[in-house]
Amino acid sequence: MELSERVAVVTGGGTGIGKAVARAMAQEGARVVIAARNRPRLEAVSEELRAEGHSVLPVAVDVTDRAGIHHCVSRIQEHWGQVHILVNNAGASGMTPMDDADDGLWHTIVDTNLTGVYLLTKEVLGIMSGDGDGRIINMSSVLGKFGVPGYAAYCASKHGLIGFTRALALELVSRGITVNALCPGWVDTEMSRAGIEQMAGKQGTDPESFRQQAVAAVPIGRMLEPEEVARFAVYLASDKASGITGQALNICGGQTMV
Repeated sequence: MELSERVAVVTGGGTGIGKAVARAMAQEGARVVIAARNRPRLEAVSEELRAEGHSVLPVAVDVTDRAGIHHCVSRIQEHWGQVHILVNNAGASGMTPMDDADDGLWHTIVDTNLTGVYLLTKEVLGIMSGDGDGRIINMSSVLGKFGVPGYAAYCASKHGLIGFTRALALELVSRGITVNALCPGWVDTEMSRAGIEQMAGKQGTDPESFRQQAVAAVPIGRMLEPEEVARFAVYLASDKASGITGQALNICGGQTMV
């Protein structure tokens, strides 16, 4: 198996892309730490994977909570000793137009998508393998490559995550740890469906019409499935990708060429 006996931490692992990544890595032999805020979903996914015969450790954590992160990483160290793979997938989204008087959502998005990645990565690096098999995979977005009106916070956080990835890759290269970002386009997840409903409402149309409009802009003519992103993450975590670092890799059906 590609990831046999390695310990993989997947944040936001209770749903969507994170859940798919956790399952795909477990299927490749990894012992998987599923970290998420939603405890019921966390437990449900963990039970699913255990029923399939996988080694799973569920850990409830809010990536914006420094003390909670420290407790999470301490539990991982006590349970499995070290970490080989960190997938920073936990994220927040939503519209933050400049005429919105409330700055709360801006802070939530930036704190989760960017500062939270910094805080968790910093803590995990204290127990990350230095034997050439260390992998950090940051879940950015095609919105880390271009802008969308009304989504300044999300775009800023995902652009920032790419910069973080590139700088950290150079900082950790001497430790044998690779750092890369994945930039998905439209993926059929709960977060995407919520975004479609919000943007459809803003345009005064129905969600299905907006979805068709969105898919029409994707050259392959469909949304991606979470499992497709998960397979790419497994590849980046494997020995086969040991020569790839500091990259922001699109998986978007041709939506962007940059």
